[in-house]
Amino acid sequence: MIYRAAFCRLGILIRTSIFSLGAVLALAQTGLAQSVPNATPTMPPVIVIGFVGGFIKHDNLFHSEVQLAARLRKAYPVGVDVETFESYHGKKARKKVLSLLDTNHDGILTPEEKQNGRIIIYGHSWGGSEAIALARELEKDGIPVLLTIQVDSISKIHQNDAVIPGNVAQAANFYQPDGLLHGQSKIRAANPARTSIIGNFRFNYEGSPYKCDHYPWYDRIFGKSHTQIECDPGVWKQAESLIRSNLPPTTGTEL
Repeated sequence: MIYRAAFCRLGILIRTSIFSLGAVLALAQTGLAQSVPNATPTMPPVIVIGFVGGFIKHDNLFHSEVQLAARLRKAYPVGVDVETFESYHGKKARKKVLSLLDTNHDGILTPEEKQNGRIIIYGHSWGGSEAIALARELEKDGIPVLLTIQVDSISKIHQNDAVIPGNVAQAANFYQPDGLLHGQSKIRAANPARTSIIGNFRFNYEGSPYKCDHYPWYDRIFGKSHTQIECDPGVWKQAESLIRSNLPPTTGTEL
């Protein structure tokens, strides 16, 4: 009887020790799981948003804005997210940016997630105006923008494409002054201490041969020079160079 009682007490002691050890390990694992996200936050990709002009579809490869996006996607298959939108889909573009920045997918952007944003926005015509409108909405959200690029930007109603909001680090403007449709000739910083204006670059197509043969006939009549700056490979080469200067080293194959 004495031995049986001793064995019983020993069994109880062993089970109690095992339970206590299991509880300690469970708590340790919980603490580790909670500490990891804070220790190693996930960085979002660099986000490049392009807006096409007029009523052009966002995936129409006849247009230089879409061709630029395709080149960037091929050159940067990882670490960079390139999206194109119609000029009237600014809200959709903002929603996409917020989604990409929400790296823990809880539907709420923390101050850290906002400040991790690395965003580039470019556009032609109405798309140029929408690029600045999106940057201004992101300023309200407390999200920084690395670079905006406007190509012959034409302001839409209730938009101001001449003043670059203070959340934008750098801004560039390419324009031509001729014809019924011509772009914003001068952009300026709302806060020069926070935004650097790279330049207002003027192009002249008066008397130059028309090279946008795949564009509709009415573009030649009502917006010849406005269309030519969109077709000008020299303009988009400069724009692409500015964008790439804010991107990580390439890992893909160049087009």
